[in-house]
This record gives sequence, C-alpha cells and structure tokens, in this order.
Amino acid sequence: MTAQQSRAERKEQTRRALLDGALKLATVHGFSGVSLREVARAADIVPTGFYRHFDSLDDLGLALVDESTRALKNSLRDARRGPNATDADQRLSVFIDNARKNPDLFRFVYRERYGGAPRIRRAIETELRLIIAEIAIDLSRQSTTSDWDTEDLEMAADLIVSAMLDALAAYHTANPADQDDVLVRARKQLRLLLVGVAAWRPTRD
Repeated sequence: MTAQQSRAERKEQTRRALLDGALKLATVHGFSGVSLREVARAADIVPTGFYRHFDSLDDLGLALVDESTRALKNSLRDARRGPNATDADQRLSVFIDNARKNPDLFRFVYRERYGGAPRIRRAIETELRLIIAEIAIDLSRQSTTSDWDTEDLEMAADLIVSAMLDALAAYHTANPADQDDVLVRARKQLRLLLVGVAAWRPTRD
C-alpha cells in the first residue's frame, strides 16, 4: 500500500466517522440542533479538521440526505420487486426489515423532511419526488393503472410513499411492546390504499 493510498483511506475513514457521528447526534437533537464541534468530537478530530471533508454542516447534511434517500429508494424497490410484490403485507414487511438494518438513516428522512433546515428539507423533497416518479412509472406498467395519465399516477405514487413513510415513523417512535400493533395497522392501511388504487377510475374532462 502506498503512502498516497493510505492517506486517501484515512481521509475516507474520517469522512465516514463525521457522517456517522452527525447521524447519531441528529437522532437525539435533530440535525438543526447539531453543532460542528459536536460532530468533530464524535469523529475524534479537531473542529478545524472538519473543513477538510465538508464545506459546512449543511454540506454534510446534504451528504446524509443522499445516503438516507438512497437507502429509502432501494428499500422501496425491494418492496415492489420481490416475489410477492403485489401483496401489501409483503411490501411493508420487506420495507420495515430494510429499515431495521439502517434505522438512523430512515429516521433522518422522516424527521428532517418536516422539521429540518430549509435546505435539507428541499433536498429531501427533491429526492422523494424522484422516488414518486419512479413508482409512477411502475404503476403505468400495471394493467389496472396503465391507462391513467401522469398526474393521476404520480398522485397514487405519492400516497404510497407517504403511507410507507408514515408507517416507518410510527414504527420507530412506538414503544417496542406496541410495534407489532403498529405494523398490523400499517398493513391494513396499505392494503386499503392498494385496493383503492386498483379500483379507482380517474374522471376524464
């Protein structure tokens, strides 16, 4: 291993430590309540060393948006493309199972979507619109919704994403003893939503 490779690896490790530290702190205070000094301390570097990796805390926050929404997107894809992708229970189970593997990333999305700094909120909304557009394309390929126009497809996709995020937020904020009940209710809600989407016919002007 060359000295240059070693430096690059150390820099990446420190960057990773900053991201992980900020994510942990954000679960307690919300990202807007996290200070640069706290993040640097969590990564075991001096505060001035932070700027070797990020221009600002907002810059770090945008990197977390990228990571968290990518994890969300991949989980929703898994839920839609599994062997039982049309089954509401299976969709939600796959989604929640993935969320359990990266709980802090998923918490970051649903907490900062409404309560974060404006720049972070806008970035999350932009990424969610891309996810919604992707789900709308999937819906356009299904026989029950293939004749819908783009606006109606995106409306249905938005409802699905919102339902999944609401279920995730309810699951993570519930007491452990209540989480099974939360999942039962969320499955019923998602099942009702999917049945409604399949049965609904858009009006034509």
